[in-house]
Amino acid sequence: MAKAELIKSVQEAKAGSKERKFKESLELAINLKDIDLSDPKNRINDEILLPKGRGKPIKVAVIGSDEMKSKVRSVADQIIGAEEISGFAEKKKDFKKVVSGIDFMIAESTLMATVGKSLGQVLGPRGKMPKPLPPGQDPTPMVNNLKKTVRVRTRDKKTFHVPVGTKEMPDEEIADNVSAVVKRIISKLDKGDSNIASIFLKTTMGKPVKINVGDAE
Repeated sequence: MAKAELIKSVQEAKAGSKERKFKESLELAINLKDIDLSDPKNRINDEILLPKGRGKPIKVAVIGSDEMKSKVRSVADQIIGAEEISGFAEKKKDFKKVVSGIDFMIAESTLMATVGKSLGQVLGPRGKMPKPLPPGQDPTPMVNNLKKTVRVRTRDKKTFHVPVGTKEMPDEEIADNVSAVVKRIISKLDKGDSNIASIFLKTTMGKPVKINVGDAE
């Protein structure tokens, strides 16, 4: 019954949005309570794999050796060779342009220290430090998972937003994504769902629809 109610909420959110000339996203607005987010240890900084994907292209860059570069040509959106790191370190404006068009980054673990030292000032503040990948490991599964992943960072605000799909996606798929996000957020909170004041679902330009937390669990 709970999923049926959640699907109704998805349908209501879609119905409350006029047709637009662009692909509208659907996102959750989650409001927390009884939690001190001025203390960094209480904040959420997480990545959540959406079971039904994002519904739109997510770009992943890979930093690696020649061997790694050959393995990711068919799945990565941007490939950066080890020899390019020093050049980007000297021309950070160029690297900022690359980073602005990328959602996630992966780097061979042997290059992580070099990347951090040379490019950390650009990547760190943007929350785009690469995920390490052991040399020789097939990067395809990690890349494919990241293309279905959303990043969640609460910082010091009790209200935060999480994308859960696009308006074109089937209602059931969006409901599955909503459920996955809510369950993960609850697992990260000290008092579980007692720390959630309210949850709303809305399209980019549409009216918010309140979600019953119990329906999403």
